[in-house]
Amino acid sequence: MTRRRSAILVLEDGRTFPGEAYGSVGETFGEAVFNTGMTGYQETLTDPSYHRQVVVQTAPHIGNTGVNGEDDESGRIWVAGYVVRDPARIGSNWRATGSLEDRLATEGVVGISGVDTRALTRHLRERGAMRVGISSVEKDPQSLLARVRQSPQMVGADLSAEVSTPEPYVVEALGEHRFTVAALDLGIKRNVPRRLATRGVTTHVLPASSSIEDLLATGADAVFLSPGPGDPATADGPVALAREALRREVPLFGICFGSQILGRALGFGTYKLGYGHRGINQPVLDRATGKVEVTSHNHGFAVKVPGAGAGAVVPDQVIDTDFGGVRVSHVCLNDNVVEGLRAVDVPAFTVQYHPEAAAGPHDADYLFDRFADLIEGRALDRRPSEGRNHSGGRSNA
Repeated sequence: MTRRRSAILVLEDGRTFPGEAYGSVGETFGEAVFNTGMTGYQETLTDPSYHRQVVVQTAPHIGNTGVNGEDDESGRIWVAGYVVRDPARIGSNWRATGSLEDRLATEGVVGISGVDTRALTRHLRERGAMRVGISSVEKDPQSLLARVRQSPQMVGADLSAEVSTPEPYVVEALGEHRFTVAALDLGIKRNVPRRLATRGVTTHVLPASSSIEDLLATGADAVFLSPGPGDPATADGPVALAREALRREVPLFGICFGSQILGRALGFGTYKLGYGHRGINQPVLDRATGKVEVTSHNHGFAVKVPGAGAGAVVPDQVIDTDFGGVRVSHVCLNDNVVEGLRAVDVPAFTVQYHPEAAAGPHDADYLFDRFADLIEGRALDRRPSEGRNHSGGRSNA
């Protein structure tokens, strides 16, 4: 077997891990984060929410099932770099059309293998997510460290426009059309409109720079705020759009980054988590049903509400906002982070995790039913003078 080129990984606090080149040879920088999923690496790599992040896989064996043309969540790999312990020498799966390493190399993704990912993950858990550099061309850790510390931080990063669709597109409902949803693409995954389509929803996906008028011009019955990368504190445009939708009482559903946007629109703040939630095994309590869901997460920021912080349990009570009462609907059982909001007086709700996850658990798939029910209830309440029919198109009146 041909020996791999040596490589190094250097964290911004100076900790260095040696390894070997994996994927493309070169140099890359980003925020070091870890993902605890034991499957779904292709979905992780192609998730736009990982833009400008270097992903450390805690599962030791990566690449076992190769890659295929069906499991991508977007049109490209978005991670800034990739860190694995033991890459598969041969990918084996009946659906595979190629190897993971070849895919990484083709798309120019710089990675490193042979790293003690357990030690690296423990370090990130203790010290927090931080900037990192990977190089298979630089041999001096101090030289690489200097460039790591010059690279941009995730706090203050406005990234949604970099991953959003440049042009609107439509994903048609499967079977009978029931509703039309306008999705603001802040980094949407392909499985979101697919899950909506199975419920008779036609989804219009629009660029992150779109206005509320652009979204409603599609004849939308509701607005969806998508997941995405970056610091939600920078997303003033989407927040203003969400506030306008709330003012007009247009049904709203936000996931992950979209949850943070809607949280800001309701008047709450956001903050950066120490090392974030990333994986497919996070326990979340749905306060409406009392059930605990095993859920898929990918977020480094969270919504700050009164009574939250320092691991304190968020009170299950109505919080007053500019748009009426709001409840914290979902809570992470690992650390009590807010994982969902439900407005009491306007048709809006959010979850911080991913009910559309693939590969991942399907415990939270019911949330798309809740969204459809919210739209249906709102449609029944509409008066003819509002100029819409229940199929999602505008009337000619």
